[in-house]
Amino acid sequence: MPAIREPAWAQTVRFAARPDLFMERYHERFGDVFRAKIRGFGTGRNVFVADPRMIEQVFKGSPSALRLGEMAGIAVEPIAGPTALLNLDEDAHLKRRKLVLPPFHGERMLKYTSITAEAADRSLRTWPTDQAFAMRPHMANITTEVVMRAVFGVEDGKRQHELSHAVLNLIGTDLLGTLTLTFPQLRRNFGASRGWTKIQHNKEIADRLVYEEIRARRSAPDLADREDILSMLLQTELSDADIHDNLLEMLVAGHETTATALSWAFDLILHEPAVLRRLQDELAAGDESYLTAVVQEVLRLRPVVVTAQRVIRQPIELGDYHFAPGITLFCSIWMVNRRPDLYEDPLRFHPERFLDTRPGTYEWIPFGGGVRRCIGANFAPMEMRTVIKHVLTHATLEAASPALEKPRNKVVLMAPKNGTMVISRGRS
Repeated sequence: MPAIREPAWAQTVRFAARPDLFMERYHERFGDVFRAKIRGFGTGRNVFVADPRMIEQVFKGSPSALRLGEMAGIAVEPIAGPTALLNLDEDAHLKRRKLVLPPFHGERMLKYTSITAEAADRSLRTWPTDQAFAMRPHMANITTEVVMRAVFGVEDGKRQHELSHAVLNLIGTDLLGTLTLTFPQLRRNFGASRGWTKIQHNKEIADRLVYEEIRARRSAPDLADREDILSMLLQTELSDADIHDNLLEMLVAGHETTATALSWAFDLILHEPAVLRRLQDELAAGDESYLTAVVQEVLRLRPVVVTAQRVIRQPIELGDYHFAPGITLFCSIWMVNRRPDLYEDPLRFHPERFLDTRPGTYEWIPFGGGVRRCIGANFAPMEMRTVIKHVLTHATLEAASPALEKPRNKVVLMAPKNGTMVISRGRS
């Protein structure tokens, strides 16, 4: 198996700066499978895989042989807590997943759609006109309100602001805070910097407010009739601590990811006039099939999370390769979604490719796969479709720059470098 020969520190810096370019560079040089040494990500003994057949084996593999929780927990536990779904492995993970997954399916999604549309309309009323502004903060405001109402069930404006402000302070860390979450050895204070203390302080505030909400909701007389996810979880066997950890995880995993995906969506749509015209025409006619294809194509070309990882804990065989315990597999979402043997002209934004073809389970993997597939894999596209439809129906937008945004790495997310700069010409 080919291996990158550069020093581990150089590989780490290159991957941390732009994982998309890292994978493109070495995939072109070595092909679908190669070794790397990236410190602070998994075990440091890394293998990148971009072969859909091998990735299918990984996603279908034994949860005891291929684990994620021990790796994800490094960054997630200090924010969400020890029993968040991402932190768990094997039977504990599967049991918890069965409890938290049902609210993200079925008729409840219709309720969440109306909440999303209301949040989009509220945000749209605050946008400046005839001047350039970044879409991403406004998309984040929308997804934050959706999480507060759909997940936490908080409708009161003051309480919603207080809770969302506390949680966003917790996850909105600066560069030092980000590095602290990634590298546990940095969880101390350096000189005048108090990055770790700041994270701990923000977590204490967020924890207090979330537990207050949990206790208040347990005694609510209409608990059984409520449709928010917190109320549903309170009717399961989960403890208050379990519910707290999973609520915070849902916000961390679902707030910035969807806001970022929406930012990429408007960047791509506004730079492709033919797509914009067709989308507006079909939405005006009441047809949302092209909208669905647009969202699928956005997630193919600009997946927010660019790798799916597993730590090997038992010897396994994938394709023609034998892997020993202690290796971290990086399934390359970025490269699989851009394979020319799967997608004609793969770098082109062309939603039509999905109009008559459903994305392949192991060929279109923006949400990962298998038992570790993102639990928001239905919720996030619903939010995207709803927001895009509402914005394009009620506002006239244009790109503020002739060039597409360049990606910027935000720990585990690939976000538009400038937040997707647009100009609004007013509401309709």
